[in-house]
Amino acid sequence: MSNLENKLHHFVGIKGSGMSSLALVLFEKGYKVQGSDVKEYFFTQRDLEKSGITILPFNADNVTKDMIIIAGNAFPDTHEELVRAKELGAEIIRYHDFISRFIQPYTSIAVTGSHGKTSTTGLLSHILTGIAPTSYLIGDGTGHGDPNAEFFAFEACEYRRHFLAYSPDYAIMTNIDFDHPDYFKSIEDVFSAFQTMAEQVKKAIFAYGDDKYLRQLKTEVPVYYYGLADDDDIQAKNIQRTTQGSSFDVYHDENLVGHFVLPAFGQHNIMNALGVIAVAYFEKLDMKKVADEMLTFEGVKRRFTEKKVSDMIIVDDYAHHPTEIIATIDGARQKYPDKEIIAVFQPHTFTRTIALMDEFAEALDLADAVYLCDIFGSAREQQGDVKIEDLGNKIKKGGQVIKEDNVSPLLDHENAVMVFMGAGDVQKFEQAYETLLSNTTRNVL
Repeated sequence: MSNLENKLHHFVGIKGSGMSSLALVLFEKGYKVQGSDVKEYFFTQRDLEKSGITILPFNADNVTKDMIIIAGNAFPDTHEELVRAKELGAEIIRYHDFISRFIQPYTSIAVTGSHGKTSTTGLLSHILTGIAPTSYLIGDGTGHGDPNAEFFAFEACEYRRHFLAYSPDYAIMTNIDFDHPDYFKSIEDVFSAFQTMAEQVKKAIFAYGDDKYLRQLKTEVPVYYYGLADDDDIQAKNIQRTTQGSSFDVYHDENLVGHFVLPAFGQHNIMNALGVIAVAYFEKLDMKKVADEMLTFEGVKRRFTEKKVSDMIIVDDYAHHPTEIIATIDGARQKYPDKEIIAVFQPHTFTRTIALMDEFAEALDLADAVYLCDIFGSAREQQGDVKIEDLGNKIKKGGQVIKEDNVSPLLDHENAVMVFMGAGDVQKFEQAYETLLSNTTRNVL
């Protein structure tokens, strides 16, 4: 693809998490990059702006014949810019197809699963970068393109089977769960997508051993399972979970791989780390260096991102599926075992809310108190046959509905942890709460 570096790469939907990451990778590798999107602000555009990458409002006139058009998966062929590109005869390539072509020269590691992709890709990228030249794409909008890269770590999304564009050297598979009910028909349908993906991996797969669907994978390459059980190939033992993080020993069969300290919280992050350690181990990297790099991992955007305001700990998290909510609350209880944990949740898409209503209620009940924000639609669905009150009625802890212009009920909690969760615009509620809290006189301990 080196002969393409002189062509301008125009990203249709550049603020998307994967698209913004890829734009940064190409930019850092010396490609000419620009993009277009809606005018609304997204946290992913901050790094694009810092790099000086031009972001234009959507307009067919942005497109010229000599560009390479990289099209975001959220935008149909009928989008005005893609229609113009086709009329002009410009080259159009979908995001996932571009990555498939781009990763060929590297030792590529795809991180996939229904949950945990971004956190795992972030940890993998952080560790590899500290040991060898590495390029990476992380689903929080972070991307890095090293001109001398040996490794390419990237997040591979199962939605609409987009990840089937890839044939990576390795894959980390964190779990298989039912999600995206607007596309997948059943858990069996989800499994079939992962099975097909597994058949395309070239060297090895590292999969979470407690997942009954991952245990059913049939492949020609070896599948190494990681977890806590004796029948796992990569096993964590002697786990210590504290308010500073987690420490554990890792064994491959009966052989000690090393001792690791992870400055992250929740059992799920230990499992994610095992997948990363497995890749490094089978690539014969120095495990002492892997342990040293892990010590400096600071997490990824919108995954248990926290701050202190007045007497409250405020956490921002992308959790939008019951499994993710459980993991986030577990992490909060590990780090703050003596504090009340308050969940503020905004469901993402009507179809997901309907399909997983009971599971959402059960997960949210693990918090000490629950508040709900109106359901956030998406570009695909603006309305549905469910109201936020329907979810609230199923939550034993209450599930009081709050509005962006009145978050005052949240002030009832003092010296606690307020966890804002969702994949929509739940940050608006968080910001309104922070403003209100900052202007309220409290007894700060």
